[in-house]
Amino acid sequence: MSNSSFNELLDAGVHFGHLKRKWNPNMAPYIFMERNGIHIIDLNKTVEKLDDATSALKQIAKSGRKILFVATKKQAKDIVSARVRQINMPFVTERWPGGMLTNFPTIRKAVKKMAAIDNMANDGTFDTLSKRERLQITRQRAKLEKNLGSISDLTRLPAALFVVDIAKEYIAVREANRLNIPVFAMVDTNSDPNRVEFPIPANDDAAKSISLIINIICASIEEGLMERKMEKDKESAAEETAKAAAEEAAKAAAEETTEATAEVKSEAAAGKEVTAKETPDAVTGKEAAAKETPDTVTGKEAAAKEIPDAMTGKEAAAEKSPEEPAATETEKVTAEDSGPADESKPEKAEAKVAGSEAEAEKGKEETK
Repeated sequence: MSNSSFNELLDAGVHFGHLKRKWNPNMAPYIFMERNGIHIIDLNKTVEKLDDATSALKQIAKSGRKILFVATKKQAKDIVSARVRQINMPFVTERWPGGMLTNFPTIRKAVKKMAAIDNMANDGTFDTLSKRERLQITRQRAKLEKNLGSISDLTRLPAALFVVDIAKEYIAVREANRLNIPVFAMVDTNSDPNRVEFPIPANDDAAKSISLIINIICASIEEGLMERKMEKDKESAAEETAKAAAEEAAKAAAEETTEATAEVKSEAAAGKEVTAKETPDAVTGKEAAAKETPDTVTGKEAAAKEIPDAMTGKEAAAEKSPEEPAATETEKVTAEDSGPADESKPEKAEAKVAGSEAEAEKGKEETK
């Protein structure tokens, strides 16, 4: 911290402590001297501790977590509420609700009840209630807003506490210690600095001193939030560039695929042309085969002509066979008289018929 900031601390009266008889012996390392029964705080130690606290709070704000400010003293209420609203952090400037950290789910229920009352006002369900019921609900809403309105956005336990006067806010400090939540606090000469992780020795009674310390703390938190925002912007820009690169790569791949498909199509077209050139030879071969087929057709016609000849042979044999039985009775008598020598004639006729049938069958086979 520069000398100008040291002078600002001196001008704001940060070095003034409590009376000697009210001091806490654990504050001895941070006391510079005693004057007129009042302890004077060593501002060099204050600057050192303030730097440590600001750097730690900056990192917490950069990580995106919440820091809860607690200041219920009359001198610090308005200062803390006005400055902390600007950085969008939760704060408690009214009575500290017991169990706010250790019994956080119950506090969240009360905050949700406040939101439910707001929904009733927007739904139009207020119109169905009587005047007395509406008055009771509005009073309940005002009370919840006064005590818990500043922590309505606190959906989970805070990452750190900043306390003004740990002697007055001892309940909040105890709850934070029980839950291992780090505590940053303005510690006067009448307080025990060992109860907090980041004590800042300073005058916690003067409004000027409180305003200066709160402004320095809030400025460091704002820096952390700005750095977080810049990192997010860089990440979003990097994501956009990565998306653009991916799109370009996809386009290049699509162009390559289209070129490859075009090459394949051209090769296929060339192959078709080659096959088209080769097909006339095959066509000529087919024509030659077609020319050769008439000979086979003529062979079939010749076979078909031979079939009627065979049929005529059969008819002639059939014509001859009935004539033979029509012999005269005298011949029959002579045949009977002649004996077995004449019986061979009908057998010869039958042999002739069988021969003619065999010749007809051979003709059929030849035609086939």
